[in-house]
Amino acid sequence: MGPEAAKSFPGAQLVNVSKRPAERAKQQIDYGRRGKGYVFGAFQPTTGAVLTWTATRRTTANFVAFLEQVEIWSDPAVERVDAILDNLSAHRATDVLLFALAHPRWEFVFQPKYAAYLNLIEPWWKILRSLALKGKRFETWEEICTAVEAATTYWNAHRHPFHWGRRRRHRPRRLPGIARVPAVA
Repeated sequence: MGPEAAKSFPGAQLVNVSKRPAERAKQQIDYGRRGKGYVFGAFQPTTGAVLTWTATRRTTANFVAFLEQVEIWSDPAVERVDAILDNLSAHRATDVLLFALAHPRWEFVFQPKYAAYLNLIEPWWKILRSLALKGKRFETWEEICTAVEAATTYWNAHRHPFHWGRRRRHRPRRLPGIARVPAVA
């Protein structure tokens, strides 16, 4: 996820209707460069467990270091780890291939271009943004790192399995049979 900059992130604002009519929430423009970075993430859809790791740059070395963290974090009893990646050049570098050779249980699956919806971590990034960033102002990149870490800890304490697809809405069951004939008076 990223690049994320230390800035103000818009959030929900309550408007007191009794004193003035409802209006659009406004936010001051936030100028300044106070640091930026990237959030790397690993997600297990069956359990809902998440690992996040922050770095100031998105390089091959940082990506391989993150993969090492995921290797330590993941259950050693799992025979195969499917890592779904986008087509970033750092994901196809020589160091990543060497990591794959050193860890035979890992398999890298590259999603098609313009198909981010196939990767289940994408909806989780939205949840992370709402838990860690929404409605807050950050002065430094380190504050964002702390907020991401706290949000990840909170999520892992309240995690649930993820199901891919449209959200199921409750619909009342229809009774089988013939349609009711209107009563004639």
